[in-house]
Amino acid sequence: MLTEPDRLALADRLRVAERDRKPVRPLTAEWPDLTAADAYAIQLANIRRRDAAVVGHKVGLSSKAMQQMMGVDEPDYGHLMADMRLSGDDPVDAARYCYPRVEIEVAFLLGADLPGEECTEADVLAATEAFAPSIELIDSRIEDWNISLADTIADNASSAGFVIGAGRVPPGAIDIRGIDAVLVKNGEPVVRGRSDAVLGDPVTAVAWLARTVAGFGVRLRAGHLIMPGACARAVDAHAGDEFHAVFTGLGEVRLSLC
Repeated sequence: MLTEPDRLALADRLRVAERDRKPVRPLTAEWPDLTAADAYAIQLANIRRRDAAVVGHKVGLSSKAMQQMMGVDEPDYGHLMADMRLSGDDPVDAARYCYPRVEIEVAFLLGADLPGEECTEADVLAATEAFAPSIELIDSRIEDWNISLADTIADNASSAGFVIGAGRVPPGAIDIRGIDAVLVKNGEPVVRGRSDAVLGDPVTAVAWLARTVAGFGVRLRAGHLIMPGACARAVDAHAGDEFHAVFTGLGEVRLSLC
């Protein structure tokens, strides 16, 4: 385990990298024994220093495709902040990011608080007000996306931005495990996926998240947005790209970069 000054020094390193858009070497290159607990402490140190409010949480690396792409074998989680919310109508400045990529996800909008350590899938469905189509913009403040699990956890699970489509479907009105999704980039389909790519059921991912964050004194609250993980692999994004995601029975969402 790192000392508290060590954790804060690494948090500072990531904070400056995000602010200046200058990626840093993997934290694990200097600290090969960096634990997940250390990494979450680093993440939380930076979350506490942000001016924006927490509006939700995300599960990262919850599909086999993303785990293989990133070279890891388990999920992680990060915080979603109010200043990460993007508009599908206004292009996003690509220069705000280091290595932006986009993912398609079925988002959960919570209408009630979730339990902590004892949270079940039934609890998640009972607390969910609606599902919604979404695109997550991920980024890495680590050079060349050369990350281990500890690196991405410390870097707020590579969170950067999100956009939520207008569609809202309550639980029970759709099979959350069988939503097909396609991501179109500049008019051409680039990836297809299905919601059950996320741990077999996105509800399972949200229950895992509620139990996991409880160990760090965090709860998933009514009004929060939860992004349970990508339906398919992430796609690189550059200035001038236009993305359009369509979710069967759920709706669509757009994101463009300038």
